[in-house]
Amino acid sequence: MLFPTLAFGVFFLFVYFTSWSLDRENGRRKVFLLLASWFFYAQWDWRFVGLLILSAVLNWGVAALIARNDNATQRKWLVALGVLVNLLILGFFKYYGFFIEQMADLLTQVGWERDLPLLQVVLPVGISFFTFQGISYVVDVHRRTAEPADSLLDVMLLMSFFPQLVAGPIIRASDLLPQFARSPRLTREAATLGLLLIVWGLFKKTIVASELSVNLVDPVFFDPSAYGAFDIAAAVYGYAVQIYCDFSAYSDMAIGTGLLLGYSFPRNFDQPYRASSMQQFWRRWHISLSSWLRDYLYVPLGGGKKGLWSSSLNVMITMLLGGLWHGAAWTFVAWGALHGGVQVIERLGRAAFGGRKVIPTAVGVLVTFHIVCLGWILFRAETFELAWAMLEGLGRMGPLAVTTPFMLGLIVIGLGMHWLPPRAAEGLALRLKAAPSLTLGLLVGAAFLLVEAMRPDGVAPFIYFQF
Repeated sequence: MLFPTLAFGVFFLFVYFTSWSLDRENGRRKVFLLLASWFFYAQWDWRFVGLLILSAVLNWGVAALIARNDNATQRKWLVALGVLVNLLILGFFKYYGFFIEQMADLLTQVGWERDLPLLQVVLPVGISFFTFQGISYVVDVHRRTAEPADSLLDVMLLMSFFPQLVAGPIIRASDLLPQFARSPRLTREAATLGLLLIVWGLFKKTIVASELSVNLVDPVFFDPSAYGAFDIAAAVYGYAVQIYCDFSAYSDMAIGTGLLLGYSFPRNFDQPYRASSMQQFWRRWHISLSSWLRDYLYVPLGGGKKGLWSSSLNVMITMLLGGLWHGAAWTFVAWGALHGGVQVIERLGRAAFGGRKVIPTAVGVLVTFHIVCLGWILFRAETFELAWAMLEGLGRMGPLAVTTPFMLGLIVIGLGMHWLPPRAAEGLALRLKAAPSLTLGLLVGAAFLLVEAMRPDGVAPFIYFQF
């Protein structure tokens, strides 16, 4: 069940009206939202609803044991157990096949060829997101930066809440559990912002991302040898816009949907292509993941406490594992290595120049954007051979085949979004909240109809569903 579909619209209207009819019964409201979330997830594969429940029960139980235990050593063992269980669940479903294939290749190379047990493991949608939420909950209770949930129901809803279940944002327990503890209230400003974010997300996903994907990016990445340099360059820039519009659209619609139900989610994107360094890029791109990697991987490794070289090593490890989080393929590891390596170079450069800024901001933005685009080639290509074919094609002249003025216009629009006023949606919501209800309804309705009229037929799954 995808956000930009009639089925989801009907589902959400039912959830919206039913949940607000239970606003004075917070316990019943949460039970209803949990059942609705399980129904939403079951539309992909009902069997994995049991995995959601099992994961929530395990994390709730471990966190409860940690909260009741004052022995520091035992608490450390319990949190280690909780993290390990989550990683085992994620590792089996996401990396089992990759590990077996790599092991079989290694054994063959050393002359020990064996028939290893290769299972056809189906990847549950959103498993990377809800297991990371489980880990953060257990660790935060251990660190005492979050209170343990009042009930198993709250933990289940934390890990299953449908607006952000399958592609984030990765919401911390300290952000959402306190909201579950009280009856929500829907303000006019929150409702206006929620509707604006949903419309904006629909525009980015169904028009910009979908058109670029079908008519430019997919054909070129499928067979780069059939295209010249201009088409390949346009496809790379097009993918940069596509993945931003696709993923940020999901985040916008998730945040907007949450607001309409009375819950606030953290911002997940902040005009990332305006970044003037790779470090700044990761403060603006997929913020919930980058902050998760910082707090639960980089900092436990030692962060920057032990000097420049130690911090550089920790950054590299963090980005390598961040690349692997995105998928079980060496191209994702290489993508993480590129991002980590550039951040290490930036750190060494700052240290060499005493922290002084030596590159103009405009140059930094241009350089950072093109390094990110280089990384997107690795991210999008299924193999290193395909990625190399894309790079080779940048030196091959040829006629334009798929790069049309319309495609170029969409790329310009996608990049131009990064130069809108910061928090533009929030500012517009403040201005519109005073408008009469009828006027506001007509404006939002007209925006929905305009997007519906412009969008192509069909809706492709969001890119991050595969992670």
